[in-house]
Amino acid sequence: MVDYIIVGFGLSGLSFVEQLECNDKSYLVFENYSQKSSRVAGGLYNPVILKRFTAAWNALEQINTSIPFYKNIEAKLHENLVIDLPVLRRFNSIEEQNTWFEACDKPILDQFLSFDLLENKTPALDIPYQYGKVKGTGRIDIKGMLSYYLDFINKKNSLITEAFAHDKLIVNKDFVEYNGMKAKNILFTEGFGIKNNPFFNYLPVIGNKGEYIIIKSEALKLKEAVKSSVFIIPLGDDLYKVGATYNNQDKSPHPTHTAKTELKEKLERFLKVEYTIIDQVAGIRPTVKDRRPLVGTHPEYQNMHVLNGLGSRGILIGPSVAKELYNYIENQRPLNKEIDICRFNTLR
Repeated sequence: MVDYIIVGFGLSGLSFVEQLECNDKSYLVFENYSQKSSRVAGGLYNPVILKRFTAAWNALEQINTSIPFYKNIEAKLHENLVIDLPVLRRFNSIEEQNTWFEACDKPILDQFLSFDLLENKTPALDIPYQYGKVKGTGRIDIKGMLSYYLDFINKKNSLITEAFAHDKLIVNKDFVEYNGMKAKNILFTEGFGIKNNPFFNYLPVIGNKGEYIIIKSEALKLKEAVKSSVFIIPLGDDLYKVGATYNNQDKSPHPTHTAKTELKEKLERFLKVEYTIIDQVAGIRPTVKDRRPLVGTHPEYQNMHVLNGLGSRGILIGPSVAKELYNYIENQRPLNKEIDICRFNTLR
């Protein structure tokens, strides 16, 4: 018998498995690569909502928890996965610049926003009103991190690369059983795939499709991530990730021509050099109407748990809520009511 069965391995699964690793718990991971939102995400860690110049939910706690967390994984896997990367906000007007200055004086935001504006130094971009710079930002190579970590799990003989059949799960009082395998607990971290989970499909995961294009431009020579109507994120070797779109109607996992056109139009409003689109990726973010993650234990089965609903800020949110869930299960520490799935018990 192992301590945990983990179903799904995106940012939620990674965050919780690392908690198990740190606490010497045994586990089995089921991953069939059906959910792609973590693997195609932009990878930026940024504590500020740059559309409105406001701090993200629990931004300070999440930054202080998540960055050391990822650097520990980087060291463990012996791979370069955490990249310091400045994030610059393009202003569209003098009024936006003034709003930025006002935000710089607000509690918490004064730790994240630089009061000194930056001049544009590249003719490749149309930047009429300077930049604002966010402090302490960077990029995680999420796709690489998930891949390397799965290799690590596989070498421990703890990875099962097949779909999990929920109807074959047997739930007993003190353990669960699946195809002859037993565990003290089971955790579902299936992202938008939770809609197919009969135990937790009552939870209100909306799903928000995000698409990116990958472009190549030898003339751009950009060393910072730039936020305008879209992000331009440097990947190295003259490659850039541009996005993302937000669509809560289309639930198909495939890239669309509509999204490509939208991203091109937004990009070309301020990009002034030639580029080539070399790829396009899509994923369904597991979003929740109240914009808080879904964390906790099934109302009937005390050895069945869920970690989901990280939305578009999973990089920052994942490590802290995974730690909170671990302490809830193993040490009986109460969950923050904002994230506890008990808030949706009436939906069952």
